[in-house]
Amino acid sequence: MTESAKWREGIRVLISAEEIQAKIVELGKAITRDYAGSELTMVGVLKGSFLFMADLCRHIELPITCDFLGLSSYHGRTRTSGVIRITSDLNQPVEDRHILVVEDIVDTGLTMEYLLENLSTRRPKSIKVCSLLHKPEQRLVETPIDYLGFTVPNVFVVGYGLDYLGRYRNLRYVGVMEDAE
Repeated sequence: MTESAKWREGIRVLISAEEIQAKIVELGKAITRDYAGSELTMVGVLKGSFLFMADLCRHIELPITCDFLGLSSYHGRTRTSGVIRITSDLNQPVEDRHILVVEDIVDTGLTMEYLLENLSTRRPKSIKVCSLLHKPEQRLVETPIDYLGFTVPNVFVVGYGLDYLGRYRNLRYVGVMEDAE
């Protein structure tokens, strides 16, 4: 391993960059088909969804607007604390808009449940969820995922926007931190 690659030691590839990009093309086509004739507001959940959302929106052939909100539930741990905190809110109103929430991972469902309840009070026309990853073994509450990239096992994943203490977001793949397994 080269000196410049040492920072990736201990991370095993779970989903390759090529698999991710192929799935994003597929998701973009499905979203384009389902929202044909409509405008769409994509709401990215920061910080983890930013890479996924950037790639996804380029494969949606519709008029779209993009906005972001920040939520936190990990607070520096490898497992969710269950306490959800809004760290930044949307910049534009979403009333009477079709909203597509773009998330990096849905695991316990607590964050998504909180977010969907919060957004529904803003009276959108519709709300759907697109998540790159789903970890069903961690689920505590049922939440809808209308567009799903991949189902992953109950391991701590990083890369392609997902982090550990702010690091590893820039990996082109989704990997498993073997020390956190």
